[in-house]
Amino acid sequence: MTLDKETEHRMFTGLVDDVGLIEHVADTSAGRELRLACRYTDLTDGESIACNGVCLTVREHGVTTEGQGWFTVAAVHTTLGRTTLGEWTAGRRINLERAMKLGDRLGGHLVLGHVDDVGVVRDTRESGDAWLIDVDVPEPLRPLYVDKGSIAIDGVSLTVNALHDSGVQLSIIEYTRRHTALGQLAAGSRVHIEVDVLAKHIQRLMAPYGAASHSALPAVHALADATLRSDTVHV
Repeated sequence: MTLDKETEHRMFTGLVDDVGLIEHVADTSAGRELRLACRYTDLTDGESIACNGVCLTVREHGVTTEGQGWFTVAAVHTTLGRTTLGEWTAGRRINLERAMKLGDRLGGHLVLGHVDDVGVVRDTRESGDAWLIDVDVPEPLRPLYVDKGSIAIDGVSLTVNALHDSGVQLSIIEYTRRHTALGQLAAGSRVHIEVDVLAKHIQRLMAPYGAASHSALPAVHALADATLRSDTVHV
């Protein structure tokens, strides 16, 4: 489908603005088609919507006689192989976010809707007024995360609360737990992971220097520190 210029450059911010309900799922020769109920009543043809962090295109949309919005999307086999969409069934709650426009307020972090891999929830537990989730992250993605950095889990922009040997720990506040589908996660749940795009670009830019001698690292660190100090604004 050819999209207009305004649509094709949109992205997401990881702030879920609705939790949709899957009403129908159908397997096709091309992949899967899904119909979701939502609160949106002003969708447009070809609009992008992040469904649990997966950027999908609105194929059909409408409003029921009761005023309930709905839309359909399709996922090709490539998408099914890289996400959990093949496991989705009717009745499942899904995080939804409409693509932001250039100039919109960025409340989370830049999220593209391109899932990097699937992680597995190792454990969840209450801790004071927070809900902690430990997620096992595929090994190739682990170096791209830092303590207190950004991560998108099932389309939700979150902060890495802590790092562990096999992944990350997340600290979920009550508001996020109630207003997203994250509250249904439990040990064994499979979740979509999208790495901060800035980390991926830095990894790509640094790749040619990966074989360099470790003896050069102190100089690199010193240069980075000097750069940070020179960029500091004193008031």
